[in-house]
Amino acid sequence: MSSNTYKKLVATQFAPNFASAIAIVECPIPAPATAEILIRNRFAGINAGFDTLVCRGETPYLNLMPPFDLGVEAVGEVVAVGQDVQDFKIGDAVVTIIRGGGYREYQAIAAALATKVREVSPAVLTLMPTGVSALVALEQAGEMKCDEVVLVTAAAGGTGHIAVQLAKRAGNHVIGTCGSPAKAALLKELGCDRVINYRTEDLDQVLQHEYAQGVNLVFDCVGTAVFDICVRHLAIRGRLVSVGFISEYAHQPERVMQPRIYHTLFWKAASVRGFLMPHYSEYLAEGRDRLLQLFYSNQINVAIDPTMFDGIESIPAAVNYLLSGQNCGKVVVQFA
Repeated sequence: MSSNTYKKLVATQFAPNFASAIAIVECPIPAPATAEILIRNRFAGINAGFDTLVCRGETPYLNLMPPFDLGVEAVGEVVAVGQDVQDFKIGDAVVTIIRGGGYREYQAIAAALATKVREVSPAVLTLMPTGVSALVALEQAGEMKCDEVVLVTAAAGGTGHIAVQLAKRAGNHVIGTCGSPAKAALLKELGCDRVINYRTEDLDQVLQHEYAQGVNLVFDCVGTAVFDICVRHLAIRGRLVSVGFISEYAHQPERVMQPRIYHTLFWKAASVRGFLMPHYSEYLAEGRDRLLQLFYSNQINVAIDPTMFDGIESIPAAVNYLLSGQNCGKVVVQFA
């Protein structure tokens, strides 16, 4: 690759898995147009669920056709500015959350789409859009209150560990599920009141014996049997917010033969709500600013998975790593 080109990841076809759909493409480094800035990406966040679904063509709200660029959140520095750009200068650290802007080494975008941050750090990739999604899902879709029992599944993941902290800050009793001692230790450090390692404890039994009155709010990232258990243990007027279903991303949807869930929901006046951040975009800016302030004032912690992936070529491995459930915190890829 010459000094005038850069690499990016493109979905060239729809395929059952991420690795089969993609190709690395080399492109000329663009010059920023009027009102644009050129950013050299240093870190990108991995969103394995979205990556997999979009490469299968299973994101109907986007209606994409290959080829299309991949990745979302990235943090880097401004390396050039176009005419009429007033708020950015060369060297500024910026974060972007543009679909197609993450899995690439450079991006030229409208300056208005970038957010200035204090430093080029992977921590901000956990806050935007991952952390913002947790905040909006809890507060808007979940109608989170205080003095409630809140259950977060996959609680040590990039989204889950932020949800745990936000639920605690709101004054709730927080249950977190995870699958390893290291993840359990992280959740305890973050203030989780009850950690359930599903490999050593039975989630259904714990909820039945320790939370007989049910769970007021569930923040579910897992799906399948965990979803079913959580529905079964909702409290009167309980709410379950489905923010993902990582247990099915690597497989075809499971066919289920059992009574429909309204038989459970009706008698409790409970509800199940889907959450997708693009449908709540009016809350993005305020949520972003609030989370950054909490982070900069040390009122919220960010967990970055210690396994570092280097370069565009490592992204498929990073996607598989996250889908395998090995991660503890946000998974990121670093660009040289």
